[in-house]
Amino acid sequence: MKIAVLGAGAWGTGLAVRWAGTAQVTLWARNPAQVSEMQASRLNARYLPGAALPEPLDLSSDLLQAVSGADYLIAAVPTSGFRSLLQQLRELDCRVPLIWLCKGFEAGSMKLPHTVLAETWPEQAQAGVLSGPSFAQEVAAGQPVALTLAAAAEDFARQAAQDMHGAALRIYSSSDVIGVEIGGALKNVIAIAAGVCDGLGFGYNARAALITRGLAEMTRLGLKLGGRMETFMGLSGLGDLILTCTADLSRNRQVGLRLAQGQSLEGILRELGHIAEGVTTAREVCRLAQELAVEMPIADAVRRLLDSELTPKEAVAALLNRHLKDEGV
Repeated sequence: MKIAVLGAGAWGTGLAVRWAGTAQVTLWARNPAQVSEMQASRLNARYLPGAALPEPLDLSSDLLQAVSGADYLIAAVPTSGFRSLLQQLRELDCRVPLIWLCKGFEAGSMKLPHTVLAETWPEQAQAGVLSGPSFAQEVAAGQPVALTLAAAAEDFARQAAQDMHGAALRIYSSSDVIGVEIGGALKNVIAIAAGVCDGLGFGYNARAALITRGLAEMTRLGLKLGGRMETFMGLSGLGDLILTCTADLSRNRQVGLRLAQGQSLEGILRELGHIAEGVTTAREVCRLAQELAVEMPIADAVRRLLDSELTPKEAVAALLNRHLKDEGV
């Protein structure tokens, strides 16, 4: 089996390293200088330092070369680059099944990746999303991980999950594309809030409450858009939410922690050197929630904090001072 991983950020690199032990893998990056550096050092020093790139792993900045002969394409670019990549693949008349890893809403359009795909490359029928609780460093190191692969075509989801499954890489199949995408997108927003909560020293009780109510927000929006309840209770919902809200490897949690310390958003993102999808997603999801009349107070507080409308302490106060209601509402 040949896999073309398109995008050499942390997550794309981590999966490419993992799959290189069982498949023929090409890792593509659009920047030739980055590829040359990785070829020379056998490291991706910028995005995944410390993870050696195995010799069987091919590296390329030539998109046509990378996808030629592939059995699967793995789109490992950020949400902001997904549409552009799809356009390039369509221009190449590529007819290879596609799986995307990006988690979030497209800036300015409030669209999830599956909608971007439908608009940009409508003839691509064999496609799905891979998501779940996972950090690239641990995946590259061969540590156990469980993910969900969702596609509208259930047979494709099952076959792709089986093909990419490994001894310590467990992949479950699903047909709930929307639910898996919403879980992957919203957990990043809640993780920013969890970082703020911990950065202000509010303790484990407050964090547990925040994660629980964040899950309620995620589920409300997801069900409204057509997702299924069991998805939000699974790996790509609750599982990914817990991991991202509690582990310091999470970039979005780091954004919240550093905002609580008084750093500027611009400075934080510059220091991280990686995209924190929750920043864009918070703004887009709040617009969408308003359109759909879905109450999402945590997401709204995060959005107002990111837009400098509230300080971290004011954002927390705004949540604590909301009127009381039944828990199931």
